[in-house]
This record gives sequence, structure tokens and C-alpha cells, in this order.
Amino acid sequence: MSKWFYFNFFLFILALWQVVTHYSFPCLSMPVLFGLIGFLFFLFNWTRNAVFSTIRNAPSRNMKMKLANLSKKVMPFHRWTGTCALLFILVHVSLIFQWYGFSFQNPKMIAGLLAFINLILMVATGWLRLVRPTGKLRKIHLRLGISLFLLIALHLLL
Repeated sequence: MSKWFYFNFFLFILALWQVVTHYSFPCLSMPVLFGLIGFLFFLFNWTRNAVFSTIRNAPSRNMKMKLANLSKKVMPFHRWTGTCALLFILVHVSLIFQWYGFSFQNPKMIAGLLAFINLILMVATGWLRLVRPTGKLRKIHLRLGISLFLLIALHLLL
């Protein structure tokens, strides 16, 4: 199993912990709810990275075939899932700005804003890969995914 499965699991637990320990739990506020749903869409898509990493490192050809077929079934929904994540996070951001305003002194907001900008770029490169698939664009998309993962972790920890 890939190290990314463990990282994804850790980030999932961290997000759940943040939601459960939020002051509005169990009746979640709208920004928290939209943020969680957007995060789950992102994590669903990002888990494909763990699957690809496992395919590369799996010793058994049988296991590689099963994982590749599973990934092939999910692929048609990959762009739309990422776009849904962007839409839910857009609502999350707008609700946060509406309820709390924006402050450059708040590190959680800065990390969240950077993650939001990164998500916009990631979705854009994902759709651009449909129009003109290049290796350079694939690497940019992957690096944006890794940086988004780290920014989300930072946003959750702050």
C-alpha cells in the first residue's frame, strides 16, 4: 500500500477531528459543512494519486490490473469531482468572508486562501489537460495537487 493512503487517512482523520471539535457540532454551521463536503470531493480525487503510486509499487501483476481497472472506471468523473470540490469550496470561502470578513492577521484564512487559489489552478490545469494533454501540464497538475494537500493540512492545523 502506498504512503499516500496513510497521508490521506491522516488528513481525513484530522478534518473529522476539526469538524467534531468545532463549537457548532453536532449542528454544523454552513461554512463548516460546505468546507467538509468540498474537502471530501478533493480527497476522493486525490486518492487516485495513492492508487497510481500503489500500481507503480505493487509486486503482483494481478493487483496492478485490478487497481488500473478501478482507476479507469473512476477517470470519467475525475474532472467533474474536482470541479464540484471547487464549487463547494467557493461557497465555503464566500460564507466565511460573509460571516467573518477577511484578515491578513489570521493564518488560517491565509492558508485557506492559498489553498483556494491552488485549487482554482489545479482544476484549470485538469480541464486544460483535456484540451491539450502534455507531460509538462501533467507534472504541473500533480505538483499543484501535492501543494494543495499540504496547504489543506496547514489550514486544518491552524
